[in-house]
Amino acid sequence: MSSLLVYVSATFLVLISLIHVYWAFGGRWGSRASLPQTKDGAALFLPRMPETLAVAILMLGVCTVLVAQSETLSFLQANSFTKWSCILCGSVFFLRAIGDFNYLGFSKRVKHTAFSYYDTRFYSPLCLFLAFSFLLTVV
Repeated sequence: MSSLLVYVSATFLVLISLIHVYWAFGGRWGSRASLPQTKDGAALFLPRMPETLAVAILMLGVCTVLVAQSETLSFLQANSFTKWSCILCGSVFFLRAIGDFNYLGFSKRVKHTAFSYYDTRFYSPLCLFLAFSFLLTVV
């Protein structure tokens, strides 16, 4: 069961990484609903190519740590670095799911934008799922 959870989580992380690469090189599909927005619908920030690529690389690194800690692939071994990295990643994903009490997560106040719609239904639950996956590999 935990192997399935790791495979599903790793698949999500790779897909998120690929979407960020797509956006970094000019793709627009899904970009409007991927950035937090003010009440009037304006994006809070507009990431440039380097930041977007950094997120893509970070997601692949996080995926590698998860797979290594779970030991689902024989050539990646768990160690203290992967253990503490999984604890850190699980905590970060959990905090992201809770949110900033304004624009992100289950605790957000701004609730009538395209981003908030997808955040409530997809992004925050996915972060909670990923947090559970990372923390489960440590136990």
